[in-house]
Amino acid sequence: MAHVTELAPGVVPGLPRQAPAPGWAARAPAEILTAFDYGRVSQLPGGQTLREYTFIAQETEIEVAKGVMFPAWTYNGSVPGPTIRCTEGDRVRIYFQNGTRHPHTIHLHGVHPASMDGVFEQVPPGHSYTYEFDADPWGLFPYHCHTMPIRKHIEKGLYGTMIVDPPTPREPAHELVMVMNGFDTDVDGENEVYTVNGVANYFNEHPIELKVGALVRVYLSNMTEFDPINSFHLHGNMFKLYRSGTSTTNPELTDTVMLCQGERAVLEFRYKYPGKFMFHAHQSEFAELGWMGFFDVKA
Repeated sequence: MAHVTELAPGVVPGLPRQAPAPGWAARAPAEILTAFDYGRVSQLPGGQTLREYTFIAQETEIEVAKGVMFPAWTYNGSVPGPTIRCTEGDRVRIYFQNGTRHPHTIHLHGVHPASMDGVFEQVPPGHSYTYEFDADPWGLFPYHCHTMPIRKHIEKGLYGTMIVDPPTPREPAHELVMVMNGFDTDVDGENEVYTVNGVANYFNEHPIELKVGALVRVYLSNMTEFDPINSFHLHGNMFKLYRSGTSTTNPELTDTVMLCQGERAVLEFRYKYPGKFMFHAHQSEFAELGWMGFFDVKA
């Protein structure tokens, strides 16, 4: 007699008809750097903003360094996955379909009901689950699969960023999303490649252009598995550090920040001088294995 696994409440076969088409097309690290997914926007009775997303777990082969292919698990085809962007108080609804051969979930950091936490509602292949919650509080949050073994599901690529903007918007800036990660390409339980946004040395070969005096805001998170910490070091400058992005006052002024797994921060800075300035992990091994790049600052 075949074994039948009982589905958690809310887990259903297929994807609900009302789910919108996935709106995320970013693949290259430079595209992920500045892409924000605002979802399908409408108004609920009473005026609350509703943002709807469709996430599909996929098995996707990606290039993580020149000539090095990696059999990733992705949300909507990229590592990291879509950058969700909303404002505090918005209703967020995510239709999640599992298109892989393994069970998966989406665990979102932040405040929400237990049934929206992505731990117990395991979604088997071919099934879906709808997450719905009010974005609260404002800040910078990661999301990731929470299926056991968790570190395997994260290391394979099932993670991304959610930005919840404050009701009073931050000062306009050149905004960049950077997700620090690593890839175990020979399945030995250690990372052979380290990156920001998925490809080793990408921003070494494709420097990020900035302008002297312009405010730059980096949404930085650490989704590196196997190594307890990762870090960001900025050359020729200092940045204001807002941990978890939950405040716009009393920042720390520094040029280096270390983040534990899942930790994140908002960094703000302006360059005083033109030229090429390096940024990289301050673990030398990580930098030498791909986690480094340049800002090309123009006058």
